[in-house]
Amino acid sequence: MTHPPTKSAAPPGAGAALPAQRTGSPTPAAAPSRRRTAFAEGVDRLRTAATTEPGRLRVIGAVLAVLIVAFGAVTAWQMSERAAAADDVLHRSQPLSSGAADIYRYLADANTAASSGFLAGGQETAASRQTYETDIQKAAAGLVNAAANSEPGSPAEKAVARLNQLLPEYKGLIERARVYNRQGYPVGGAYLRYANDKMQDDMLPAAQELYAKENARLSSDYSDATPYPWAAIVLGLLALAALAWAQLRHYRRTNRLLNHGLVAASAATVVTLLWLVVGHTLARAGLDSSYDHGVRSLNVLHDARIASLKARGNENLSLVSRGAETITVDKKSYDKYYYDFDKEMTALGKGLTLAAALADDSAGSKPVVAAEGNMKVWKERHAVARDADENGDYQTALDKVIGTKDATAECFDSVDGNLRVALAHEDGEFKERATDGLDAMAGLPIGAAMLGVAAAAGALFGIGRRLSEYR
Repeated sequence: MTHPPTKSAAPPGAGAALPAQRTGSPTPAAAPSRRRTAFAEGVDRLRTAATTEPGRLRVIGAVLAVLIVAFGAVTAWQMSERAAAADDVLHRSQPLSSGAADIYRYLADANTAASSGFLAGGQETAASRQTYETDIQKAAAGLVNAAANSEPGSPAEKAVARLNQLLPEYKGLIERARVYNRQGYPVGGAYLRYANDKMQDDMLPAAQELYAKENARLSSDYSDATPYPWAAIVLGLLALAALAWAQLRHYRRTNRLLNHGLVAASAATVVTLLWLVVGHTLARAGLDSSYDHGVRSLNVLHDARIASLKARGNENLSLVSRGAETITVDKKSYDKYYYDFDKEMTALGKGLTLAAALADDSAGSKPVVAAEGNMKVWKERHAVARDADENGDYQTALDKVIGTKDATAECFDSVDGNLRVALAHEDGEFKERATDGLDAMAGLPIGAAMLGVAAAAGALFGIGRRLSEYR
C-alpha cells in the first residue's frame, strides 16, 4: 500500500518560481508621453512643407512680402518725421526765433527812444513818444506769442514770465523819469538811469536767454529734418536684393526670363527707393541752404541791429548822466556809457563785416554796405559830440546827438533802416529755400506706403502664379 507524499511536487514545466506578492499600494502605471505643443507641431509641418517646392515658394513669398512692407512702413515713418520737422523749421521754430529777436530789439529800441525823449526834455516830439509806446506794445505782444508757444516749465517759459514781471516795473520808472524831467528835477535823470540798469541788467539778458532757447529749438528741428533715413534705405536695398534673388531662382528652375508679379514688385520698390533718396537729398540741400544763406545771415543781422540800438542808447545816456557813471578797466577810469558805446560799435562793425561776407547777392549785400558807410559817419559825428561834452560844451554835444542836422541820430536811423531792409531780404531767402526743402518731401510718406503695399501685392501675385502650376 502506497502513501501520498507529504508535499506535492511542482507541476511539470513550472521551473520558474512565482513572483512574490508585495504588501501595500499597487504598482503605478507607466506615465504617458508628454503631448507636443501646437507651436512645435507647426514648426515640424513648416519644415516638412519647406522640403517641397510649393512649400519653399510660400516661404519665399512670405519673406518678400515682409521685407517690402517693412521698407514701405519705415520709409513712411522716417519721412513723416522729417517732413514734420521741416515744417516746424519753416512755420514754427524760425518765426519764433525771429520773434524772440524782435522782442529784444523792441525793448532796446524802447529804451533808446526813452533816453532820446528825456534828452529833448520839454521839447520831446510826438514821434519819439509814439516810438516808445509802439515798441512797448510790440514787445508785450511778442511775449504773449512766446508764452503761448513755450513748453510748461521750460527755460523759455521762465524767461517770458520774468520779462512779463519786469516790463511794468520798467514802464513805471520811465514815466517817473519823464514827469520829473518835465518839472526840471534832476532826480529824473536818476530814475532814467535806474530804468536803463533794469533794462540792461535784467530785461535784455532775459530776452537774450529767450532768443538763445528759440535758436536752440530751431537747431534741433534742423537736426531732426536733415539726417539721411538710413534704416529705410537699408531695408529698400535688402528688399531689392531679395527680389533679384527670387527672380534669378525662378529663371534657373523654369527657364522663364520674367515673372510679371516679381518684376512689378521690383519696379515699385526701385521707384520708392529712388524717390526716397532723391527726394530727401533735395530736401536736405534746400534746408541746408536755408540755414547757410538764411538763418546764419538773420542771426548776424539781428545781433548787429541790437548792437546799434544799444550803442545809441549808451550815447544818449552818456549825456543824461554827464559823467556821473564811471567804470574802471585796467586801472583806468572811463565814462560808463561812452565805454559801452565803443564796445557796441565794435560789435556792430564786426557784425556788418560778417553779414556782408554771408550775403550771396547784391540785394543782400547792398544795404549792409550802406549800413557800414552810415556807421563810419556815425562814429565821426560821435567823436565831435564826445569832444564837446568832455570840454564842457554840453549844448553842442546835445545838438550833435539829437539835433535835426548833421546829428548822430540821422546816422543811427540810416543804420537801422538799412539793417531792416537786409533782414527782410534774408528772411525771404530763408522762406524760399526752406519751402523748396519741404516741398521736396511732399507726398513721400503716403506714396511710399502705397507703393510698398502695391509691391508686396505684386510679389505675392508672382509667387501665387508659380504655386498654381502645382495644383
